[in-house]
Amino acid sequence: MKQSLFEHRHMAEWEQFSLTLQRLERDRRADGVGNFPADYRRLCQHLALARERGYSSFLVDSLQQLVLRGHQQLYRHRSRLGANVLAFILAGFPRLVREQWRFVLAASLMFFGSLIGIALLVYLFPDLIYNLIPAEQVSEMQSMYDPNAGHLGRSAERAASEDWVMFGYYIMHNIGIAFQTFASGLLFGLGSAFFLLFNGLMIGAVAGHLTHIGYGQTFWSFVIGHGAFELTAIALAGAAGLQLGWALIAPGRLPRAEALRLAARKSVLLICGVMLFLLIAAFIEAYWSSMTSPTPMTKYLVGVALWLSVAVYLLFAGRLRHAPE
Repeated sequence: MKQSLFEHRHMAEWEQFSLTLQRLERDRRADGVGNFPADYRRLCQHLALARERGYSSFLVDSLQQLVLRGHQQLYRHRSRLGANVLAFILAGFPRLVREQWRFVLAASLMFFGSLIGIALLVYLFPDLIYNLIPAEQVSEMQSMYDPNAGHLGRSAERAASEDWVMFGYYIMHNIGIAFQTFASGLLFGLGSAFFLLFNGLMIGAVAGHLTHIGYGQTFWSFVIGHGAFELTAIALAGAAGLQLGWALIAPGRLPRAEALRLAARKSVLLICGVMLFLLIAAFIEAYWSSMTSPTPMTKYLVGVALWLSVAVYLLFAGRLRHAPE
């Protein structure tokens, strides 16, 4: 085949491919480029034919430039996992939290409401703690936050553990609580509501008791840092579970199975963000909260900064139009 006929037959394809490349180079999330991989393979075939038939170097070089540019875009297109994860962290997760604000509000009221309420009651009526927690566990909690114990936030048998060992322990423990709170939402939301209230009561009772006996400074300086992520994560896990339960209770015009499937998509994404929060919480708890060298005031200031960071992130991240999708 003569070069002129070859160019006439395929010139339109090359021009269209060049236009698609320009769109991808400007915005790699451009619409209407689903056929790009197939078009790229066809262009490679054209380049191979041009070389084999000894066409002019001008044509071969032009096609080769298109192939090189196409290779770069195809590589970027196939390697978006990292970009998608980053976009979810920076914008997708906080947007999802705001979108599901009703469930987040309900879960937060149950969890933080029970926590604060029982903490005040135990502080005012100290013997109430033994109606909620066995005496042995109460004694263990006291030893963990005793100002004279020489360790902070760890029981006696774990006091000598390396930070990385405790980091792994905190991750497994926290993820277990979060998954339990989330998955039990399949019981028409009752399971999630139960675990939100239960965990709130347990944490609040310990807080009220330790504050009453004079261990408040060691306890609050320990929990205020990682608590920003850990407690928020528990509430969000409960919100994800409540969403599942609500899909079963009020599926609307959809069959329950379909309503549950649609709700599960967002709930699972919410849990992915919860896992990230718990990972951060475990790191802070192992490497910062348990440290005894910083003064309590320093820990309070860092803790307040972390709580404000979490609030700002969930309320405002991803609101700008140019934020990653």
